[in-house]
Amino acid sequence: MLLMDLVGKELTIEEQELLEHPFVSGLILFTRNFHDREQIQALVKSIRQRVKKPLLITIDQEGGRVQRFREGFTQLPAMQSFQQLIQDPTIQQRYAHEAGWLMAAEMFALDIDLSFAPVLDLGHQSKAIGDRSFGENVEQILPIAESFIDGMQEMGMATTGKHFPGHGHVIADSHLETPIDERSKDAIFSQDIQPFKQLIAKNKLDAIMPAHVIYTQCDTQPASGSSYWLKEILRKQLQFKGVIFSDDLGMKGAGFMGDYVERSQKALAAGCDLLLLCNEPDGVVQVLDHLKYQPTAEQKIIHQKLMKRKHIRWQDLVVTDRWKKAHQQLEVLQNDWLEWKANHA
Repeated sequence: MLLMDLVGKELTIEEQELLEHPFVSGLILFTRNFHDREQIQALVKSIRQRVKKPLLITIDQEGGRVQRFREGFTQLPAMQSFQQLIQDPTIQQRYAHEAGWLMAAEMFALDIDLSFAPVLDLGHQSKAIGDRSFGENVEQILPIAESFIDGMQEMGMATTGKHFPGHGHVIADSHLETPIDERSKDAIFSQDIQPFKQLIAKNKLDAIMPAHVIYTQCDTQPASGSSYWLKEILRKQLQFKGVIFSDDLGMKGAGFMGDYVERSQKALAAGCDLLLLCNEPDGVVQVLDHLKYQPTAEQKIIHQKLMKRKHIRWQDLVVTDRWKKAHQQLEVLQNDWLEWKANHA
């Protein structure tokens, strides 16, 4: 039920032992694990061969400023660029579809199962979100977000909507502190929660990641550790049947819930199925040594629902006309976006 990370560009013996722990379901890769495409392919192959169980290998390869692998990969556009730079809704959606497809295809070609996407937060004012958001309002973002999702699902990658019920209206960065959202319950339910609600109703989300945000008019706990948000609203009211990830429990925004073991216990008790704990190797050891948890048979294999559904080789992908066209168009869009941002700073 735990996803950990790696310190460097090779798998150490200690990390291999941790990955073999029965509580560990997979891992997340970061830029520090990457040198070039050949190296990262060798690292993933080594992990698959040395750890003798199915592992969910994940990454944040959203596009824009959150893209862990860059050199040798398509420079994916920031999500805001689709609606900001393209006027025709049909073309917005086509570009978003191809971005979702290409991102998933490039990750599958590395034998990586899952990129945590898409961001469904509204607005661009949050320090943690910014141009990761598709737009300002539900009507604006839903067609583009759904097109991105359709592209991912066409390739066979599971989708993860984040950050439930919406991180976009808090300025504070949950990587650094616990943000507080004091808006009314009506505001959150009429606005922020709508992308999640509508995409769940269409069966477009395989997983959801809640926010490390306290919504004071609804509950005293961050959504990532709140049974109100995860059990009452997400499971019962919205009828979500997929997997619930915690956001990274190593983030400062999760500190409100206690030490790493307490954070993990609270997230599991609140309704999370899989926990992310990153950049804290000692914290991973503490959780594995001290967490009081007895997963059910279903919980032990729930991560396998999210593993990749297609196999593709890099050399076969990059010779296709579709990849070539999408690669060129998306890189042009990202370059145009960086220029637009520089001119509007």
